[in-house]
Amino acid sequence: MADSGESFDVVILGGGSGGYACALRAAELGLSVALVEKDKVGGTCLHRGCIPTKALLHAAEVADAARDAGQFGIKATLDGVDMSALNSYKDGVVARLYKGLQGLIKGRKVTVLAGHGRLVAPDTVEVAGRRYVGRHVVLASGSVAKSLPGLEVDGQRVLTSDEALRLETVPDRVVVLGGGVIGVEFASAWRSLGADVTIIEALPRLVAAEDPASSKAVERAFRKRGIAFKTGTPFRSVEKIDDGVKVTVESGDIFEADLLLVAVGRGPASQDLGYDDVGVAMDRGYVLTDERLRTNLPNVYAVGDLVPGMQLAHRGFAHGIFVAEDIAGLSPTPINESGIPRVTYCDPEVASVGLTEDAANERFGDDGVETLTYDLAGNGKSQILKTAGFVKLVRQVDGPVVGVHMVGARVGELVGEAELIVNWDAFPDDVASLIHMHPTQSEALGEAHLALAGKPLHAHS
Repeated sequence: MADSGESFDVVILGGGSGGYACALRAAELGLSVALVEKDKVGGTCLHRGCIPTKALLHAAEVADAARDAGQFGIKATLDGVDMSALNSYKDGVVARLYKGLQGLIKGRKVTVLAGHGRLVAPDTVEVAGRRYVGRHVVLASGSVAKSLPGLEVDGQRVLTSDEALRLETVPDRVVVLGGGVIGVEFASAWRSLGADVTIIEALPRLVAAEDPASSKAVERAFRKRGIAFKTGTPFRSVEKIDDGVKVTVESGDIFEADLLLVAVGRGPASQDLGYDDVGVAMDRGYVLTDERLRTNLPNVYAVGDLVPGMQLAHRGFAHGIFVAEDIAGLSPTPINESGIPRVTYCDPEVASVGLTEDAANERFGDDGVETLTYDLAGNGKSQILKTAGFVKLVRQVDGPVVGVHMVGARVGELVGEAELIVNWDAFPDDVASLIHMHPTQSEALGEAHLALAGKPLHAHS
């Protein structure tokens, strides 16, 4: 029998984006909080996901800038990549953010329970032989990298993103299995650092969750950059050979490389946590909730990647804050999942929020949707940056803008305004009347709305 531990207003199982956001907000609202984490607070995003991968991608951008400096009249050469120094830079960013997060948690007086937690009753979590009772329990155990049936990840030649972030050298040749967000980001970074890269994707296009126009733009840019890809190409097997791996696809074609990166998505981390035993309603490992993120058990919530939907750190933050406020009795408005922005940080970047054109057609009918695409060739700052791409608006006819889709360097920094446009149901005229700083890429959003409102400036009517 486990020892009896303390009682809290909220016990949170998992210290990743959703869990720690819930802990910080709940403590801020005066609730007593216990945060259970078996590894380090910050979870996948901080330690093995968003932050280190974007640091890697920035280093890759610097490599490209050095390699291509001549086109800007700057004499520079890329003499090589020092992965040891790159990793030190990357790990330093993570370390500083981790230290800051620890300070926030300590300052809010959140009790951190280190160890593997397990739900043993709807109101009780067991950690290292001690039981902690929560007036409310929040399940926030996150996600893990997935593989395919029969595809064994050895961490040496067949890797997930976890191991890929710890490489001490740049591979000469890489096969990336999966053309979603993780796959194209690593492919983009490795190509910039000097590797030959081939992406294998079973679906018909890269970044298939995005608008088809965005996929086409990424594919066009990747061809230009020398990143090979095979779409509509299911994986069959991988064989380890003396100097790497031999990857076979369903067509029988064979691809040899030093490494195989398995980037087929992430699944819920819900095994061996007691959810099934206690009776939490689940589907394929995901925890099912209502719009207020309540499970089928009283006073038990779930947040973040554990809940079906987009696996995004900022979605986890929003979930955690919402649940904390709901527990505190503030009655927050449920989160509009379709209004959550998303960015893929490859080169070029892909940023979007709201409905794709296809999804809008399904909802409003083909005659109920209007689109407009503004080419970044008409944007001064984009010309300065030498980037190609577009801003595509999806609008309900005679109604608001319901989707914004962008491709180009740094467009991830524009998605904040796009999020406001979509979530506040803005009409093209509403945005067209706003003044955007010149020269900036944000002008492209303004120009697109000017054109959709029937009064184009730097665009053909």
